[in-house]
Amino acid sequence: MEKPFHRLSELFSQLGLPADLASISGFIERHSPLAAGTRLEDAGFWTAAQAQLLRDLIAQDADWAEVADQLNSALHRR
Repeated sequence: MEKPFHRLSELFSQLGLPADLASISGFIERHSPLAAGTRLEDAGFWTAAQAQLLRDLIAQDADWAEVADQLNSALHRR
């Protein structure tokens, strides 16, 4: 069975955020760079529910962990 491929826009939708390209780019621009050592799910801009969702997705589902890692990388570079 083939693993599903989740897009960054799907992760943003799961988080209850606007998921169009301009909104995603703007979000990354506003919130980056994260300090070195700051885990994605521990960033201060998430609501408690969003942070918990990220923790759950990363811990329980490797399919979602890949796209969460993509967001994590984007937020840490600048």
